[in-house]
Amino acid sequence: MKEEIKDELTYKIIGCAMQVHSTLGNGFQEVIYQRALAIEMQKQGLTFNRELEMPLYYDGHRVGGRRVDFLVEDKVIVELKALVKLEDVHLAQGLNYLVAYKVDLGLLLNFGAQSLEVKRLRHPKNKQNPRI
Repeated sequence: MKEEIKDELTYKIIGCAMQVHSTLGNGFQEVIYQRALAIEMQKQGLTFNRELEMPLYYDGHRVGGRRVDFLVEDKVIVELKALVKLEDVHLAQGLNYLVAYKVDLGLLLNFGAQSLEVKRLRHPKNKQNPRI
């Protein structure tokens, strides 16, 4: 039951992203898609934090911070890109966010391709496949 709720949530987020991509197309900067996605998610009644900063620690010392594009419903991290093609480094970044924020599910959305690219991510410690 809990998994169904998360899947429903990711489908809702993806639907918002599809609406943004079909309206704007590709070719804009990431921040434009981020602002448009915030509008779509608000229209769908989703709660989220945008540009949420998370401190990073090494051996008990703060060494920096990471900023995720969206944390939706405190359950799903959404990272946006506006690139011609996603690469492995972008998937690694998404997985790192899941670890840093202690969240099980993530979406990597690329608005820069001709069609919206969607990668579903799972926390690496999750027993299921980390990329779904």
